This record gives sequence, structure tokens and C-alpha cells, in this order.
Amino acid sequence: MIGYLTGKIISLKPTHLIFDVNGVGYSVYITLTTFEEITDKETVSLFIHTNVKEDSIKLYGFFTETEKQMFELLISVSGVGPKIALSILSGIKVEDLRYALQSGDVSRIVAVPGIGKKTAERLTLELRNKVADIVELEGSTPASSIRTEAVAALSTLGYNLKQAEIVVREILTKKPNIGIEELLKESLSLLSK
Repeated sequence: MIGYLTGKIISLKPTHLIFDVNGVGYSVYITLTTFEEITDKETVSLFIHTNVKEDSIKLYGFFTETEKQMFELLISVSGVGPKIALSILSGIKVEDLRYALQSGDVSRIVAVPGIGKKTAERLTLELRNKVADIVELEGSTPASSIRTEAVAALSTLGYNLKQAEIVVREILTKKPNIGIEELLKESLSLLSK
């Protein structure tokens, strides 16, 4: 099984990449999150999940080990294959997905294109207690949990999820040490314009 690869990017698309590892070209499916992380790089290292079926072997690559672990948890759920798992991880950040699964926030998961209510409910039911085992993101900071909390609060108040994420991200970029109360006040101010 292939678990990790480092090589030079030959071809890069938002959902797929080909890279050269010591003269061998590997074709790897990736998430949008991984794509964003590697876009400006020439050489890249990815954690790999090898999916073996009767008629094919497919590689799925992830920039962080945390994202790979979440992918493997998602595909362990009946009815969720690699394609759906990639779609989920492309539509929601790992720490946000972890929070949504633990808190049973089905609406946050359904907001990902192509994910229905039944699939989201099955995911929260089966993974609620398992996501705590996923290692913390290397770059995870208190800001990421504050961001998740703020977006969830704004979503509960009825604001569009994507708009809430954008506004909260903008504020945290300018003021990384802001408190949750101040973050919510500023977010509400920007969203009400």
C-alpha cells in the first residue's frame, strides 16, 4: 500500500493531479483544500489513501494527515464512497466537519453540494464518537475553534453559511486574537449591510 508520496507536479487540476516520483507518474485524486495548499508549489508531498477494487487501483492524496484520517472515516460509513468523501472534504474544512459531526449539525453537512439529509444524518450518527480520535491539525489554533463557533452561531441565526464563513475568515485575518463576542458583533455588523 502507498501511504505517502513526494514528487514534482506534472499536471494539476482542482480535483486531480499527476506528479512524478523518481520517474514514475502517479495519478492522484485530491480535495479542493489540498489543491489550494499545493497550487503554488513545484514539488509536493501528500498523504495517500490507496483504494483497491477488482478492476482498479485509485490513489487519493491529502496535504495533511488529519484530512486523510477524516477521509478514511467518511468512507467507512455505508453508502459513502471515495467520490462523496472527496466532495464533503472539498466543501467543508476538516475542523468544521469534526465540529458538525460531534454536535450533530446536519444542516452544516447538507450545505455541501451533493450531500442529502439522509447521508448527513447517517454520518453524524456513525461518526459522532469516532471523530474525536482524529489527530489535531498541525496548524490548528484557538482561532480555528473560534471561527467554527462563530460560523455555527451565525448560521443558527439564519445567515447564509458561505457568507458567514467569508466574513468570519476576513475578520480573523485582520484580528487573529479577537474574542468570540467581538467576532460575532463585527460579523453581524458586516452581514447586516
